[in-house]
Amino acid sequence: MQRGFWTLIVAAFAALFANLAQAQVVIIDHGVRVIRPPVVNRPTLPPSAYKVRSVDMNVTVKDQIATVQLSQVFQNVSSQVLEAQLLFPMPENAAVSQLTLLVDGKELAGKLMKKDEARAIYESIVRQRKDPALLEYLGQGLFQTSVFPVPPQAERKVEIRYQQLLRSESGLTDLLLPIGTHKHAHHPIESMNIAVRVETSEPLKAVYSPTHAIELTRPDGTHAVCKLTLNHVSNPDDFRLLFGTERGAVGMSVLSYRPKDSEDGYFLMLATPDVRPDAKPLPKTCVFVIDRSGSMTGQKFEQARGALKFLIQQLRPEDNFNVVVYDSAVESFRPELQRADEATIKAALGFADGLYAGGSTNIDGAMQTALNQLTDPKRPSYVLFLTDGIPTVGELNEQRIAAKAKDANKVNARVFNFGVGFDVNSRLLDRISRDHRGQSVYVRPSENIEASVSSLYRKIGSPVLTDIAINVDIDAVIPASTTPLISRTYPRQLTDLFQGEQLVWVGRYRQAGAAKVTLTGVAADQKKTFGFPANFVAKSNDETFGFVEKLWATRRVGEIIDELDLRGQNQELVDELVRLSIQHGILTPYTSFLADENVRLADSGNAIRASGVARRELQKADGAEGFEQRLFKGRLQAAQNAPAGGGFGGDLSDRAKSAQPQSGPTSSLSRNRGASLGGVSGVAAKRLEAESNLRQVGQKSFFRKNNQWQDSTVSDEQAKKAIRVRQFSREYFDLAAKHAALAKYIAFDEPVLVNLGETTYQIDPEE
Repeated sequence: MQRGFWTLIVAAFAALFANLAQAQVVIIDHGVRVIRPPVVNRPTLPPSAYKVRSVDMNVTVKDQIATVQLSQVFQNVSSQVLEAQLLFPMPENAAVSQLTLLVDGKELAGKLMKKDEARAIYESIVRQRKDPALLEYLGQGLFQTSVFPVPPQAERKVEIRYQQLLRSESGLTDLLLPIGTHKHAHHPIESMNIAVRVETSEPLKAVYSPTHAIELTRPDGTHAVCKLTLNHVSNPDDFRLLFGTERGAVGMSVLSYRPKDSEDGYFLMLATPDVRPDAKPLPKTCVFVIDRSGSMTGQKFEQARGALKFLIQQLRPEDNFNVVVYDSAVESFRPELQRADEATIKAALGFADGLYAGGSTNIDGAMQTALNQLTDPKRPSYVLFLTDGIPTVGELNEQRIAAKAKDANKVNARVFNFGVGFDVNSRLLDRISRDHRGQSVYVRPSENIEASVSSLYRKIGSPVLTDIAINVDIDAVIPASTTPLISRTYPRQLTDLFQGEQLVWVGRYRQAGAAKVTLTGVAADQKKTFGFPANFVAKSNDETFGFVEKLWATRRVGEIIDELDLRGQNQELVDELVRLSIQHGILTPYTSFLADENVRLADSGNAIRASGVARRELQKADGAEGFEQRLFKGRLQAAQNAPAGGGFGGDLSDRAKSAQPQSGPTSSLSRNRGASLGGVSGVAAKRLEAESNLRQVGQKSFFRKNNQWQDSTVSDEQAKKAIRVRQFSREYFDLAAKHAALAKYIAFDEPVLVNLGETTYQIDPEE
């Protein structure tokens, strides 16, 4: 896949020819090439002579034309004046135009070098610095600027402005910003900010990042603003954004990926409802259920009250609602559902102001009261249920509470649960959410309840299409088989489509070829049908859409854990959990032992060990560890992208995130292995520690075994036949050039065992 961005190379190397009288000493750091006259027997400046303060990227996309402005502030942290020269990787065949480079506002000229000429420079840097980080750029050209001085401790602001024609495939336009070049830095980037503003001539539907959790706002039907902010970044992954246009009430796109034509492929479908201001959400019914037991006293209850008032104020005049509060007893705002007119809204807010906390926790009584008020199956109905404890009054048995709730739900209402603090029965909440096509949200003691509740309601408050179903028909002759054309699709139960949100649906497919995808749903008591074409590839020639497999695997692992949690042990599922954990580097509390350097990945006893750990840990329905397990599981099930590191996502505390080793092929992981884990829960700390022996690079996962990194796809038999290549040798660079798209898999500064194509290689360190 061609790269669509010019950015600063992040690398550094020490000069090896200081004894040559007329030679130039070159250092490259963050794209800064520093040239100094050589001095015999005088040490060269260390790679840490430069530090990047900030990176800001502002991108405006109009249909397929992207206008990019990159601003980077770097500092000379040494005590000497440095002469700097900037280098920018130039993607091969990229349609880049109107390139402008400014340093502190002054435009500089530059030289464009073709791929072969640039390759020699890349190789020279890698060889002299003894750092393979730049190998992945061997197949790209290079833009080189003139020299300029940087005084000691001074800062320079570099700006790049250019336009690029973006490519479009499978109905989606693809923007790639390779911020991953900064993984070669020797200091963390203090702040990195990305803002992408998209404008389209046709109605804008899907807007999706497979790489990062973005902040997305959509002011109207043809505009979107995507923002990403990262702080103290050591190894950022490339940023990627896909967007599509389509007329109609629902826009849909399908991406497929099939690395092996002998196995089922993977697909991702994006379904996005109309986001025009005049698009009307459906009238709905909401019952808000709030725990006011004694444990909620104080700030916790004030936050819950604030959340309740927010929910009441978001109701529309055509909505019906009620409020249920409970401790030992259960009380309702009104005996029956109310229309959300001005008078009832005002009265409900007064009801909320008069509430106080005290008493025990009657979860069963509150759930029954809420569900029994819902009687109209034609209206979308939602129950938002908040609790901070386990049942202490009324029905106490977890399974009977869930069974009674299923019996009481006569209108197919969705139930969304909020577990506040560590003293909740998280397994009970997950069971109820699963039975009622909802979701469990867990709020740590230090987190704001009102923020969590309002965040979810903003997503589900405006239903556009309910009771949705999807059917896929392949335009090909299918041999008779009991195997379905598509299988293992997630989310397992399709939710409603909401205004401003999109469905991200993943699964496996058996048959390649042209297909028709049909989405059906109900709007205003009428069944709606939307059809669109798709193509399921027979075999993928590159890793362009490899993230589809990663996302599917992430969600599949979440579903396996959910099955083990709610339905008990199943050795076949544990076997699959271990296999996916190894293949995709998705470590869980039950498979983190795989990252132990002394554990063989091919050991047949791994599944037995994982089964024992899962059986023991999943018995913890409450407490901090039970809470963390369900939070982690839910994040995997609802993942919108497949973050490197196995899906940690946001389930670690801020302190844990800052200590978490970043993904990528540099040596930062080994440097971070001793990072402090203070303040992190037991489950998170165990996973975090295990992650230090795991690296995610592209589509591959590498585990540290026997003092080297091992590609998880390498079998014991393949390891025995591996071809040995010495790092930084001529054979090494030829291998990287031959597999230019895969060169990142040997860009390690430590020994690595890896499969490239059909061959296994053992890369040994330089003697």
